[in-house]
Parts: sequence; structure tokens; C-alpha cells
Amino acid sequence: MNNRRGVSYQKRVEEINRIYDQWAKRGVANREIWRRYVYPRYAISERTFYNILNASADTKNVIADDCRQLLLFKDEDFE
Repeated sequence: MNNRRGVSYQKRVEEINRIYDQWAKRGVANREIWRRYVYPRYAISERTFYNILNASADTKNVIADDCRQLLLFKDEDFE
């Protein structure tokens, strides 16, 4: 765990790509995916949405296994 900086961004990239892949396979347009499923949860602009989709191809945005353990629990579980 020598470099944990940016883990929340990497997690967000991973989750947004999962949402995008799920709905793009069903033929939903990119703008609809952003408007209906991404924006209400993450409150990011459409331009940021496209930047995140492009950033997902970078190997630096892969979450390391030693940091992944920290992401096993959701905040809702502790409320």
C-alpha cells in the first residue's frame, strides 16, 4: 500500500464503466446512460463522463489488489 493516492477516482472509473457496459449492451445511447444512470449517482458533467470512459483504457487506472480490500464495504453498511 505504498501509493493509495487516487483510489477513489479509480473506483469511480471502474463503477461508471460497469454502468456504461451494462446499458450500452442493451443499445441505450451514451447521453441517456449519462442522464439516467450516471448523473443522478455521481453528479458529473457529460464531458467528465466521456473523459472517464476514455481514462478507463489507461493501465494506471486499475486498482491494485492491496487497495481493493479497502473497497469491500460500502458506507451504507455502517449507517
